[in-house]
Amino acid sequence: MARILMTERGVRQVQRRTVVLLSAAQVFGGIGTGATVSIGSILAVELSGSSVWAGAVATVMTLGAALTALPLASLAERRGRRAGQVTGLSAALAGTVLIVLSVVSGLFVLLVLGAVGIGVGTAASLQARFAAVDLADAEHRGRALSAVVWAVTVGAVAGPNLIQPGTVVGQALGLPPVAGPFVISAAGLLLAIVLLFAGLRPDPLLLAREIAAQETAAQPAGGKTQGTPPTPANQQGTNARNAGGGSLARGLRAIRQSRASWLALAAVVGAHAVMVGVMSMTPLHLQELVAGPGSTHAGHAASGDVLVIIGFTISLHIAGMFALSPVMGWLTDKAGRTETIMIGFATLIAAVVVAGFGQTSTVAVAVGLVLLGMGWSAATISGSTLLAESVPQESRVVVQGVSDMLMGAAGAVGGATSGLILSWAGYLGLNMAGGLVGAGVLTAAVIVLVARRRSPAAGSATGSAAR
Repeated sequence: MARILMTERGVRQVQRRTVVLLSAAQVFGGIGTGATVSIGSILAVELSGSSVWAGAVATVMTLGAALTALPLASLAERRGRRAGQVTGLSAALAGTVLIVLSVVSGLFVLLVLGAVGIGVGTAASLQARFAAVDLADAEHRGRALSAVVWAVTVGAVAGPNLIQPGTVVGQALGLPPVAGPFVISAAGLLLAIVLLFAGLRPDPLLLAREIAAQETAAQPAGGKTQGTPPTPANQQGTNARNAGGGSLARGLRAIRQSRASWLALAAVVGAHAVMVGVMSMTPLHLQELVAGPGSTHAGHAASGDVLVIIGFTISLHIAGMFALSPVMGWLTDKAGRTETIMIGFATLIAAVVVAGFGQTSTVAVAVGLVLLGMGWSAATISGSTLLAESVPQESRVVVQGVSDMLMGAAGAVGGATSGLILSWAGYLGLNMAGGLVGAGVLTAAVIVLVARRRSPAAGSATGSAAR
């Protein structure tokens, strides 16, 4: 029997509760990622016995997030957002346990496997932003999405600061002190899992499908009679999967059908590639700048002053990424999706110009990194919002999975190639390469905006997706 259609007030109440629950889960779940990023490289060197493996944890986390984005999206498509979120965070919880075991046993392979689990949790956290807009009305989608993104700030800030209290916890439990932060992370992840498993009812994605099906059944237009029973929410997911091809192929087919979705995907992927590429090499540049040429070579440890400057700069960058998320969400709703994408990439271009041409000044580099974070925030929030509303509902979840997979892959490629570009063309050349990517997406956004304004009929047909 079809579920009775909820009133608008009831849907709004479910939506508010969904955003609160997702935001709380982001706070508690993000602690695990923050702790892993801060201590992972130290553990990798300690357990492997070689500095060659210092970046292994971050690399494996990134790849884990990219490779599991589509499977998690497929799970959400079949079973709902709650299943995808709980599964991803459960994998992260298992990852923290493996990392604790790696510290106790001294086995490097357990650390790597644990980092994979944390990466799966990262993929789930990324997809939480889309869950926030399943039931949101068009006028508030940007703000709902940005509220969940903003919640990441708390975890990102809290995670690195768990090192000191974590050592106390570790000692109290009879564990090595460095394992303590991951015990706290595990507790946070467990709380996030319980919150979502118990509280994310009704499931926002399944409810949105049910509402859409009943609204369609109530309309006699389009060859349907008013009495045609709606397709159940779970059957809609089955129909989407049976449309032909795997998740990646179906997602790309859905994206190709809409110019707006192409722009949204380019915005999310392009912004992430530019941000990761420039950000990942900035610490090396700052060490060279402050400590002098050759300070990044083997055998030269960064001084305390250098580490303070690097830490402060990256902290400002993270603040730029997340602290102003609500502002970017408001801008997305008020100025428009495409317009905010343009603002984001204009900010990214300004960032690489300031950091690149100001490469001899730590202040200029720091300002550039703040602008880099702000540009990423604007482009990612507006691009994600546009993507969520520019594809058919039956393809929406898998398209979001494709987006996150390509976003993670772009970050991995950006991080891997940035070192080569830095060695060939220097820090200025690296920033200019990022500027070229940003200029390409900005040009595409301008073309889409001009075409839309010249075709008011097409713009009205696409509704809020064209905003």
